[in-house]
This record gives sequence, C-alpha cells and structure tokens, in this order.
Amino acid sequence: MLRGAAAAGTAAAGSALTGCGDDDALTFFLQAKPDEAKVRLQIIDEFRALHPDIKVRTQMSGPDPQTQILTYCAGGKCPDVLMSWELSYSFLAERGIFANLDTILDKDPVYAAALKQDSSPALYNTFRYRNAQYALPEQWAGIFVYYNKKLFADAELPPPPARWEDAWTFDEFLDAARALTKRDSSGEVTQWGFVDPWTTYYSASCFGMNNGVEWFTPSIDPTRTNIDNDAFIEGVQFYTDLSTRHRVMPRIEFQQSLSSSDMFAQGKAAMALSGHWMYSTYTSQEDLDFDVTVLPVGPRGTAARSDIGTTGLSIAADSPRKEQAWEFVKFATGPVGQSVIAKSGLFVPALKSALASEEFAQAHTRVHNLEVFSGGDHANNLPVTPAWPRIEAVIEQGYDHVFRGAATADWFKQGLATRINDLLEVEAQ
Repeated sequence: MLRGAAAAGTAAAGSALTGCGDDDALTFFLQAKPDEAKVRLQIIDEFRALHPDIKVRTQMSGPDPQTQILTYCAGGKCPDVLMSWELSYSFLAERGIFANLDTILDKDPVYAAALKQDSSPALYNTFRYRNAQYALPEQWAGIFVYYNKKLFADAELPPPPARWEDAWTFDEFLDAARALTKRDSSGEVTQWGFVDPWTTYYSASCFGMNNGVEWFTPSIDPTRTNIDNDAFIEGVQFYTDLSTRHRVMPRIEFQQSLSSSDMFAQGKAAMALSGHWMYSTYTSQEDLDFDVTVLPVGPRGTAARSDIGTTGLSIAADSPRKEQAWEFVKFATGPVGQSVIAKSGLFVPALKSALASEEFAQAHTRVHNLEVFSGGDHANNLPVTPAWPRIEAVIEQGYDHVFRGAATADWFKQGLATRINDLLEVEAQ
C-alpha cells in the first residue's frame, strides 16, 4: 500500500533510467517514495543486466494513480507495465485497461506452476477478479501492532504474542493498554497505551474481522457487507471504546493531526497499529527498542487476522510490447526480483521462498518476532470491487459518526449497510 507522494522520487530515479524520448522502451508506471524508488531501480538494473536488449523507462505517479492511468490510456499512451493496488485494480480491469494474465501464464506452464507453489494463495488470489488474473503480487503490506519493549518492561508486563497462532484477546489487549497509559496529577495523558497512525475506519474494520466475521462477503467481487453483523459491530465498538470510553488511545478523529507515528517513535505511546512500511522509520530511531505483535482476537473470533494490503504488477491490454512486459513482470514478481525486495527491508516480499530467506531476516534484525511480518496467510482481503471509491465515501462518513460519539456501532444497522449493499447491487447489474 505504497500511498506516499511519488513526485519526490522522480529526481532520485531519473539518472538511472532510459530517457523519455526512447519510444521503443518498455514503460513502467509506479508510485514510490524516494527510498522505495531506489529498490525499484535495483530491480530494473538487475533485469536489464539479464535482458540488455530491453530498455525500461519509468513513469512516476502522483497522488492519484488511477486517474493518471485512465488519462494515459484514453490518450493512447498506456504504460506497458503498471503497478496495481488491491482496492482499485478491478475498476481498471473492468474498463479493459489490464490484460488477462491467464493467457500469458498458460503459455508458460512450468513457470506458472512454480509461481503458484511459491505464492501465498491469499495474496495471489487478491488479484483474481471474475475468473481472470489481472496482476501478480509483488509485496504484502499487512497490519501489525508495533510495541515498545522498554515501556512493557517498565510496566512489568509480559511481552505480547510473537506469532499469529498465539494471539491475545481483546481483554488482554485492553488490560495492557490501560497499564501502559500514564497521566499526570491533573489527569492529562503523558503516555498513551495505544495509537493508530493508519486509516481509522480500516483499523476499526480489522478489529471487526478479528471478532469472527469478514468485512464483505465474498471479499473478492462482494455482494454484501457485514458491517451490520453483531460480531463485526462489537469489534468496531471495542476499537472505538479504546478512545471514547477507556481513554487509552487519543480521540480517533484527532489521530492524524496528533502524528501518532511520531508519538510511538518518541516513546510517548507504547503500542501503534501500522504496516510494515513504518519499519524503516522506527529503525531510524536508535533509542527505540521495539518489536511487533499481532492484532487481538475478540470473544467471537477464532484466530488473529491482518488485512491483505498489496501491490502487484499488471500488463496493459493494449501494450505493443506484451512479450517484453511479461519478461519484466515475471522477473520482478519472481525469485530474483523478490530477493531484491527481501534484502531492502522496505517491503515484505510476496513469495514464500523470499520470506524464508536469510536476506529477509538480515534486513529485519531490529525485530525478534519476524513471523508476524511474514503472516500473509493469516489475513483477510479488503474488498475488491469497482464500486469501492463510492463505497469508501459512504463508509468514511458512517464510521466518523460512530468515532465522534454521535452513535454506537449498532447504528450501522440503521441504513448504512443497506446503502453499501445498494451500491454493490448497482455494480453487479
């Protein structure tokens, strides 16, 4: 989920790339922050060493890649290889932007079989929409709980779980957050037990899913939402109560303005919910002794779950260089490209062999609970539907109503689920 602004990465990438005037070059559309762009360049450099006859030129995305892709392709300048996001690729696939990779994989059966065997089914199938494979995953960006080991020790708390299979409960999580929240004599919080630098309505939904029910059914091309399910509602309410009732987390509507990630980095918060993309930021704090743990499980849940946030690589349906594009996608999402990703420490690779590699372990020496980072099989999909932009606007407004204390999460039953289901029904027609 590489949602950082990409413009700053252009200068870092420019000197090593083929110039814009090379019309015969393979074009690669991507979004990346400067440090992420360097990893992409390493992959490109290694690809060009093996394929010196294939030139590669990057096209860097701004903050709205979907609109840029539509504009490029409508003008007949569609990039050959495009980065894809789990929440938006189906919208572009339905508009004929992406090639069906099944036709290419069928012509390369040996590689296709090896790729399937080395892939996490959950990640691989995230990009399978209406019986067609529109991208191959290149990295996984699930959600975890970062925790400050020193603050846990100071509070005389045992370390939280080290594996997805050994999850803690909602109650255990709350007890820890209470013990880790400190207040001065006037009642002002000096140390928060828990903060959330991520998108809060996604976070609340993950707590709902950890109480035993998925957000949408099915998660790929859904026909209905489960936000009106009692178990899901209880999970969202537990998350909301962390701030409104128990006061172990800042008010949800103020999380972003308070810079929750900075509070954790500075030791002013004991736990933070975020993805692997924060690992390099936290490792830059030399005096921050941290590790990662799993999300807690509610009373109706059976196992800890993360979310499947992922990016993949697609090939443009109108590309005149499909064979070259396939060689690049095959390389970047295969063992060599995944090895570069594993070494970087910036991403969690998609292939199981890269996850189990010594390179990945060496890039993550600041954490002991490495299995938490590699738990893509312990994750639920975020909804994959072309209707997502419209649905997300409804969800954001509805969750905000609950986060601000205007209603409990039971309010989801009062029309919000119906509005979302209506959008899904319109999309299906």
